[in-house]
Amino acid sequence: MSNETFNDFNLKPYLVKAVTAINFRTPTPVQERVIPEVMKGQSVVGQSATGSGKTHAFLLPIFSRIQEDDQSVQAVITTPSRELAYQIYNAAKQLNKFADQPLTIHNYVGGTDKQHQIDQLERKQPQIVIGTPGRVLDLIKSQFLDIHTATMFVVDEADMTLDMGFLEQVDQIASHFPEDLQMMVFSATIPQKLRPFLKKYMKNPVMEEIPTATVINPDVENWLMSTKGKDKNQLIYRLLTLGEPYLALVFANTKERAGELTRYLSEQGLKVAMIHGGLEPRRRKRTMRQIRKLDFQYVVATDLAARGIDIDGVSLVINDDLPTDLEYFVHRVGRTGRNGMKGTAITLYEPAEDDLIAKLEDRGITFVPKELKGGRIVTTHDRNRRKKFKHRKEELDPSMKGYVKKTKRKVKPGYKKRIKRAIKEDEQQKRKLEMRHKMRKAKRQRQRQHRRERNAR
Repeated sequence: MSNETFNDFNLKPYLVKAVTAINFRTPTPVQERVIPEVMKGQSVVGQSATGSGKTHAFLLPIFSRIQEDDQSVQAVITTPSRELAYQIYNAAKQLNKFADQPLTIHNYVGGTDKQHQIDQLERKQPQIVIGTPGRVLDLIKSQFLDIHTATMFVVDEADMTLDMGFLEQVDQIASHFPEDLQMMVFSATIPQKLRPFLKKYMKNPVMEEIPTATVINPDVENWLMSTKGKDKNQLIYRLLTLGEPYLALVFANTKERAGELTRYLSEQGLKVAMIHGGLEPRRRKRTMRQIRKLDFQYVVATDLAARGIDIDGVSLVINDDLPTDLEYFVHRVGRTGRNGMKGTAITLYEPAEDDLIAKLEDRGITFVPKELKGGRIVTTHDRNRRKKFKHRKEELDPSMKGYVKKTKRKVKPGYKKRIKRAIKEDEQQKRKLEMRHKMRKAKRQRQRQHRRERNAR
């Protein structure tokens, strides 16, 4: 454990006061390793997940290096979602409140009043630009935003920028900067497709990879719960209402599933907010404002929220399903257990998803197996217990045992082949029955869904 404090980074004194005001006592691992390098003017690639404190890892040294008397663009920060841009903008405004000479900081995202932004820019250029790549590039191309004076450029959530198809826009933004640019790239992972971009703009950057062990928050307890054919909507409702969560987040893989779950929970009498990428920007912004004011105790969201929304006080996270991209799992779970508070994350899974769970365990995530029994959540058996018996032969049906014994007694040529063939046929029959059972189960679930939709109309 490091004894380093924010005083050790030679930041401007007001910045230490600002972080003390938000209860930042000691730097996180990513802040310890990144801030000194950025203060030296070094380009940095920081590989670190959500909740690791990377926003302040770049904001604090940027604020410290800005020339207050120079009213031109000195730093540009891009991020792939509007929510992330607002989150960084709010963090920057909090630091700015403590400045002796406040900086001019503007936030540019899609879905906002472009003409108002143009009018602002014609009066004064901001010293720090924060925004989504599309709107920032639009203002640059229309020659209202002048970034050629900037010396610092941050690409936040670079892997998400790549996934959402914004890397080309970020590339175009980067081409407007002077050659002696200090670039800071932050990403949960560094995909192969991102490397040509890094190589193009960064010469010998400092690579800081925060190990998984420090990224998985020890304040979050990960519970694993098999659905075992239960009605998932009903199970989630019971999990949400067993205790009294301060704020609970339920993650769904698609906006359709988020809508279905929100409707069901609302019908049960819960006041539920829903956030996903398909919402109209104004409505999404209004909902986020209501969530932050604690107008809602329950929020259903897609993975946009996992990477793009910073909500204080989340005490419970439920994964309705495993994310299609396992990288998102850490971001979902990272919504709880923040600022030293304890949190619980419950992941629902089907037994067929054992391989995906094993992959998460390989990444350093430890699950506690749980089940709902008699209205209480209890610790249950380890799902891997069967592996201890993997060398035991599969038990045959009594009829098959008899056949094997009888054939062995006859000891005629080819009896081994006949036994193997009979066992194989038996296994095939079992698989057919299992498949038929699954198809019937899926059909029943579809019928239940249709009935619920009819009743909802």
